[in-house]
Amino acid sequence: MTIRKAKASDIRAIHNLVNNFAKRHGIIPRSLNDLYEHIRDLIVCEEDGHIKGVCALHVLWEDLAEVRSLVVKKDSQGKGIGKALVKRALKDARILGIKRVFALTYNPEFFKMLGFKDIDKSKLPQKIWGDCLKCHKFPECDEVAVIIEL
Repeated sequence: MTIRKAKASDIRAIHNLVNNFAKRHGIIPRSLNDLYEHIRDLIVCEEDGHIKGVCALHVLWEDLAEVRSLVVKKDSQGKGIGKALVKRALKDARILGIKRVFALTYNPEFFKMLGFKDIDKSKLPQKIWGDCLKCHKFPECDEVAVIIEL
């Protein structure tokens, strides 16, 4: 199992993984164009030449980034892949000098095991006025916001 930055040749597999998960679990789907434009945000878990999981570290401001699009293939869940992807995202955030990283999630307990804490979404104006306004769930979002101070 290798955790690494995504390559252009990974994008179609990432697209399928994220969008299949989105259909079943209500996360925001991602277009091929969006994934190519944000390729530098993407971190993957590769095993035997296959993408088993993905997440993105998206920088919103000088001191704030988001872990998003965290998806692990169903048959690979429970093996620590999600944890390894988030830890790599946090390492990348530290290298960039980011002080706070948040996530919007339906599984806050997973993030809390990694040191995240609950936060009110209103404390994340860059997110709310950027991506959330475009979401079909806005303003009735049922995701939980969590944050970690680095």
